[in-house]
Amino acid sequence: MAQRKMQSLMAQAQKMQRQLQTKMAELANQEFEATKGGGVKVVLYGDRSVVEIDINEDLLEKENKEMVETMLILAFNECLEKIKEAEEKINAEVTGGLPGGF
Repeated sequence: MAQRKMQSLMAQAQKMQRQLQTKMAELANQEFEATKGGGVKVVLYGDRSVVEIDINEDLLEKENKEMVETMLILAFNECLEKIKEAEEKINAEVTGGLPGGF
């Protein structure tokens, strides 16, 4: 009886792990976008690779350098936060909120 229960738990854990891997693979191909100051846009895939950086040419003046750099940092951080939230949502969905997930 105890062995059957253990086998059932193991099978359930393996199923959750497969589901998690599938959803994380889907997330890796999903695009996350952030725009800052109306002139800087960054797009990342869920695997955190950069897809696009777009800077409005009106901002490309020497006196705007620091502002553009700040907007880029803010946009990247926003995209990374969106990815983190998506990962946490997937973990909660697959594991039913079990602490630690997989």
